[in-house]
Amino acid sequence: MVLGKVKSLTISFDCLNDSNVPVYSSGDTVSGRVSLEVTGEIRVKSLKIHARGHAKVRWTESRNAGSNTAYTQNYTEEVEYFNHKDILIGHERDDDNSEEGLHTIHSGRHEYAFSFELPQTPLATSFEGRHGSVRYWVKAELHRPWFLPVKLKKEFTVFEHIDINTPSLLSPQAGTKEKTLCCWFCTSGPISLSAKIERKGYTPGESIQIFAEIENCSSRVVVPKAAIYQTQAFYAKGKMKEVKQLVANLRGESLSSGKTETWNGKQLKIPPVSPSILDCSIIRVEYSLMVYVDIPGAMDLFLNLPLVIGTIPLHPFGSRTSSVSSQCSMNMNWLGLTLPERPEAPPSYAEVVTEEQRQSSLAPLGACDDFERALPGPLFAYIQEFRFLPPPLYSEVDPNPDQSTDDRPSCPSR
Repeated sequence: MVLGKVKSLTISFDCLNDSNVPVYSSGDTVSGRVSLEVTGEIRVKSLKIHARGHAKVRWTESRNAGSNTAYTQNYTEEVEYFNHKDILIGHERDDDNSEEGLHTIHSGRHEYAFSFELPQTPLATSFEGRHGSVRYWVKAELHRPWFLPVKLKKEFTVFEHIDINTPSLLSPQAGTKEKTLCCWFCTSGPISLSAKIERKGYTPGESIQIFAEIENCSSRVVVPKAAIYQTQAFYAKGKMKEVKQLVANLRGESLSSGKTETWNGKQLKIPPVSPSILDCSIIRVEYSLMVYVDIPGAMDLFLNLPLVIGTIPLHPFGSRTSSVSSQCSMNMNWLGLTLPERPEAPPSYAEVVTEEQRQSSLAPLGACDDFERALPGPLFAYIQEFRFLPPPLYSEVDPNPDQSTDDRPSCPSR
């Protein structure tokens, strides 16, 4: 009898998204099928699957051990996240060529389902870096007597979700720096840089709005710029290897001596990049926004604002609390507000709230039962008591005048 041949061995995943791309997270169930197509009848000892997820780091460094002696030092480290094995056909032992316990598979196409659950503990996001990687894969192995095993490996993607709708990632990032240039015995005026962004967390495809002010009091022509950098850090045997890559950048207008430039929300778009990796012990992927001033013939003046690239985008409510409020505060702090010379006085308290409204506000409100129950008793009474108290008397005279803006030094004229 002439035995048949294995025509193809394939692995397919039951995707959880509309794009038909196998993407999973910790706690998800990974399921799919191993398809085996044969021409003629074959006898099989086993068909197995092996699923594994791990982070691995590897690099080498040359060392000098003395005169004319050098050697190479290897740095390797590995973290395993899960290791799952399952038998779809047959038995565990494949190291013999016994004819006992064989399974016959007839000509045609056959499918065998598999399923396993990813660990509930946090997993590192899939990543391919310069000196390391985080990979997840499923391997199918077909064992037959007197034949070499037929093996196939297929990778799938894992995202450890980062929700940017958290207080720490919605907080604005800002900084200020100044640099004075010296040339022999002459000292020119300073170059100052202030920059701010509305939050720390972003997702790929978003644009970062940069609010900045660059003042050039030096004698040179400078150029303000901004760039997003990705920093890959790899750890092994107590050592660290770092790789920094440019992700996106922009260039402002050249700034001559005595001039000032203001960026009122200049946009820098984030291209498709991998999310930040913050929880892996041997690989970290971090991002930063560098706003800097390119100074010919001198070290650049720069500000580094940390970024976190997440997977869950900004919610509409988070957008209102971060984008709108942050942009408003930035406009007030950076650009000032144009107010009329003679502001109109607000209406009097009596025109807005009647005495009956004030008295009724002190009584419990039936429509606010849920709100009342959610607050401590004294706090709710405090809110009710002062809800309609009149504001302080209006006056156009500032009792605490601030003269700091009038005393602000300007660039020396040239």
